[in-house]
Amino acid sequence: MPLPVTQGVPTLFIRRQAYERAGFTRASIDERLGLTDAEFQVDGDLVALGPIYDIEALGTLVDELEEAGLTYYEDFFELSGSWPEWLAIVVRAAGGNPAKGAS
Repeated sequence: MPLPVTQGVPTLFIRRQAYERAGFTRASIDERLGLTDAEFQVDGDLVALGPIYDIEALGTLVDELEEAGLTYYEDFFELSGSWPEWLAIVVRAAGGNPAKGAS
């Protein structure tokens, strides 16, 4: 199932394998970014964190992901949320069968 992305604030997308390889826990990410249950989503091979309102904490997390060996753009990507309010964005991981909601 495609994941909605909030306009106006960043969302961080991480490949699920990369997230698991990095060794972070959901609780530690929720705490450092101040996320609610709805702001940490997993769909197939995609982990979506956001919207993220604490930009400084986001920058720190990006640094920690890179220190853990993840590569920006290959393993994770931050979508800034800068598009018109009249446009809705939804994402899903490439591959899989969209009819089944697989990613």
